Amino acid sequence: MANYFLDTSAVAKLYHKEAGSDYMDRILRESGSRSLISRLSIVEMESVIAIKLRTREIEPQHAETARRCLRADLSQERLLIGPPIQTYHYQAARDLLVRYGSDEGLRTLDALQLAIALDLRRTRLIAVMVAADQRLCRVASLAGCAAVNPERPGPVLV
Repeated sequence: MANYFLDTSAVAKLYHKEAGSDYMDRILRESGSRSLISRLSIVEMESVIAIKLRTREIEPQHAETARRCLRADLSQERLLIGPPIQTYHYQAARDLLVRYGSDEGLRTLDALQLAIALDLRRTRLIAVMVAADQRLCRVASLAGCAAVNPERPGPVLV
């Protein structure tokens, strides 16, 4: 069993049925594993919900259900909030953007999430980053963090 760091793109699949949702449900049910998120993911989830409302992928009552389920998963510790974001995470994110922003298309918040995941991997709190973003999975792998995309859960990129 592995411990996981879940990017917001993967977390969203827990609260709206779409490609990769079944894989994410299996991760959360995996015996003996832990699933960590950053506090940033809680904020980003509001953006995900807003986009789904704006594009009419979900109705307002489903948005509130998603929020309630996320709060329940946090309070029941199905999802664990990782350590607070520190100044060195921002510097690491900047370094990742310098290294991978131009050639690989790494984006700002993805760089910050990856910086957190790399720190958690370095301290052995996680083994794998889960992101529903093939670009982020590729950059994570290049940066030294095993990654898997729940939409295409083939071999873990290492």
